[in-house]
Amino acid sequence: MRKVQLVNQIKAASHQIRCDLVIKNITIIDVFQNDRFVADVAIHEGHIVGIGEYQGNCEVDGSGKFICPGLIDAHAHIESSLVTPCEYYKEALKHGITSMITDPHEIANVLGVEGIELMIKLSEDIPFDMYVMLPSCVPATGFENSGANLYAKDLAPLYAHHRVLGLAEVMNFPAVIHGEDDMIQKIMDARKRGLTVDGHGASFDLKTLNAYVTAGITTDHECHTAEEVIDRLRRGMYVLMREGSVAKNLEKLISVASIANSRRICFCTDDKHIDDLMTEGSIDHSIKVAVKHGLKIETAIQMCTLNTAECYKLDGYGAIAPGFIADFIILDDLDSFNIHSVYKKGIRVVHQGVLEVGENRNSKITKTFENTVKLPTLTFESFKISCRDKEILNVIELIPNKLETIHQCFNLQELGVTDEVHSDVERDLLKVAVIERHHLTNNIGLGVLKGLKLKKGAIATTISHDSHNLIVCGTNDEEMLFASRQLQQMGGGIIVVCEGKVLASLTLEIGGLITNRAACDVIEELKLLHEAIEMIAPSLDFNPFLTLSFLTLPVIPAIKLTDKGLFDVMKFDFISVVS
Repeated sequence: MRKVQLVNQIKAASHQIRCDLVIKNITIIDVFQNDRFVADVAIHEGHIVGIGEYQGNCEVDGSGKFICPGLIDAHAHIESSLVTPCEYYKEALKHGITSMITDPHEIANVLGVEGIELMIKLSEDIPFDMYVMLPSCVPATGFENSGANLYAKDLAPLYAHHRVLGLAEVMNFPAVIHGEDDMIQKIMDARKRGLTVDGHGASFDLKTLNAYVTAGITTDHECHTAEEVIDRLRRGMYVLMREGSVAKNLEKLISVASIANSRRICFCTDDKHIDDLMTEGSIDHSIKVAVKHGLKIETAIQMCTLNTAECYKLDGYGAIAPGFIADFIILDDLDSFNIHSVYKKGIRVVHQGVLEVGENRNSKITKTFENTVKLPTLTFESFKISCRDKEILNVIELIPNKLETIHQCFNLQELGVTDEVHSDVERDLLKVAVIERHHLTNNIGLGVLKGLKLKKGAIATTISHDSHNLIVCGTNDEEMLFASRQLQQMGGGIIVVCEGKVLASLTLEIGGLITNRAACDVIEELKLLHEAIEMIAPSLDFNPFLTLSFLTLPVIPAIKLTDKGLFDVMKFDFISVVS
């Protein structure tokens, strides 16, 4: 802030000059005391300068309305929306999100440092604050192949950017526990700068949790039980309660929250498709869920404003108070959280659901990205699972709307399988393959999946967390082969096929993860994909694309599949599909 700007704000605060904007007679949500009161809110040169009674060059009547800080998403991967940051923010603003903490580790796993720099560039010059945590685990573990490997020395120069806030989710817990040099250096590099280090404590025992906190890791968005929330709060961590497109933990966890412990709880989306953001909402949806389950609305708002700002050391964000940046929402009704308008740095950017800011200069990418989908020569043999003289089939069972899976074991003799495992539609046991697509290693991990409920055809995607190899699941090898080849020709994305035909597809030309096309176009193509899914899996009641994409993440229990094979997360080692 320039000296003259501060002097002008002081003058406006002390009634020496008129304010730029005054919201008159509005009910203020007090996030400091979990309360509300009525007053004028004065804004000058992008900051709130006073609460009380003021006159402004522009005055807005707030009678009967409510004002709260702009919402902050504590942890999100923009790539999961399938669009670029300069498209994402347009939908986020409509839901009152004025800032977010992003982790670009999806595109970093494909394009490395270039991917991180691209996401930073595409979030410049927009009326939205998109902060960045540097990806800590590229790849997530040594049990998979990604497009890049990022070491501490690669990340260190990126801390110079003013929107980099710290180190993103540390998910390679063995590297932390065993004190592996590069991982410890990454954590130390963030800590010596006084920055935040995010965690990823899926199913941690207390010994591992204690080690993480000792290392200086202060947040976790992987709580799945109330007990896990309490364990983390007792150790001084921030718990980021997640409600995304697949991982929906909020309803199960929110009963733990109260005024007594609310200051260490934040809300996040983690991974959310652009169509879900548009129809369901974002952090505003989390507020509604929390209130529905008994939480005081002032407390819910506090969790996704002041708490998040303090967690990530965002001074001047997260409250309606003098000296704070004028990011705020005016609400018609508090109980329904019906948004009337959204302001960014004192400028109205949304009014009654309509975006009032124009296109930014980065809305189009001039660079042409090469096709990152490099597959080996695939044949029917590529998907063969031999089982002669074997007894047990190890199966991955999906849990709808959860990232976790169940390890199931089936007797091959009882299944009537003797020589080779094929997809069994009647039993909902479908072949699944993860094909390395970055370096032509010829790696193909094979497994069997229960819970996807395909009756015919196949689906495939190059979105497979976190290394983003190609994952395909189908009712027969022919369909899987066809889907994989078609996806390679597209340059990555999502595809649904049946009987040798493409029913629907979404091309994601940037790293096989995001597209430069407009959000409305992507939403229409996603609609066609879901219609195609209804044709081949009519009884499916969850998002199969996001569910499939998390099947490859070998840090979330209980059993996953990487390009190197079937992985038992609890043992942290590979196992055979048949044994």
